[in-house]
Amino acid sequence: MKRVGLYFGTFNPIHVGHMVIANHMAEFSDLDEVWFVVTPQSPFKTKKTLLDNHHRYQMVFEATKNYPALKPSKIEFDLPQPNYTINTLVHLEERYGNDYQFCLIMGEDNLKGFHKWKNYEAILAGYDLYVYPRISEKEIVHQFIGHPKIHKVEAPIMEISSTFIRAQHKIGKNIRPMLPDGVWIYLDEMNFYRS
Repeated sequence: MKRVGLYFGTFNPIHVGHMVIANHMAEFSDLDEVWFVVTPQSPFKTKKTLLDNHHRYQMVFEATKNYPALKPSKIEFDLPQPNYTINTLVHLEERYGNDYQFCLIMGEDNLKGFHKWKNYEAILAGYDLYVYPRISEKEIVHQFIGHPKIHKVEAPIMEISSTFIRAQHKIGKNIRPMLPDGVWIYLDEMNFYRS
């Protein structure tokens, strides 16, 4: 049975920081694959800066197509909104539970707020969490320190953000080195984040 790490995000756009972390998880932990789960735009809070679902999925596809262990996923596109991680996990179990064992990948900053997630106890009871380091201020909730289901992976600390990339691209800075080649080509051809 394959162990699959689920890496959730808007990926608006996906950048080399995401790729480095995902690849590190696939290569240097006991995960066999990492699925980039593209979070759909919530109909309840539309953001002008968030590209349509299919464009963000296409960029993830472009970024991962040459990495067999990294896969794009639009599994959340068909789930009712607003969606919670627990619902996605239940859906994935029903659909793929015989072939895959799912785990969650999150930054240390997300772990610090994990106790506020819907049904976080059920998530932790049924799934392993793979946590990569992030620079952030808050403390980790004591119940998560040393927890047998929470695995800290010493991945490189990536301080690149999609927000920074969008803002700099808008004012004409060269952001190309921060993006996988296929993502840059797609983003440039489609003229995204310029206005």
